[in-house]
Amino acid sequence: MRTEDTSTKDSVSENNAKALIRKALQARRKAYSPYSHFQVGVALETDSGEVFLGCNVENASYGASNCGERTAVFKAVSEGYKHFRRIAIVGGMKDSEELSYCMPCGICRQVMAEFVDLQSFQVILAKNEEEYQIYTLAELLPHAFLPEALED
Repeated sequence: MRTEDTSTKDSVSENNAKALIRKALQARRKAYSPYSHFQVGVALETDSGEVFLGCNVENASYGASNCGERTAVFKAVSEGYKHFRRIAIVGGMKDSEELSYCMPCGICRQVMAEFVDLQSFQVILAKNEEEYQIYTLAELLPHAFLPEALED
């Protein structure tokens, strides 16, 4: 676990992080990635404790592909949830036993920013249940374009 930012680390229990990572690992098995062979699994926790899973879904027309993070967010929003606490992300090559820390892409970071508090929303990047890093979305997207920018 990352140790530089103890405030973030202390605000998520080790058991909660591991449970969310376990769900993300399960979601990764459902990834559809026939082109890149890179499989991403996500578990997104709402403020009320509900968990939505997501995986990447590729398409022959690459622009029509969808990342796992956005899949989870869109599933949650379509079910009426719009406030999120944390997300666990796992990723790696298909059939690989060793996963890498899988950072969310810029579009996914921006989508998450629409529905979270940047300072408290936790992004858990995991290789497995024992090796993970925790960041706030503010650390990963320091200059987010937020809804307030569209106000008069």
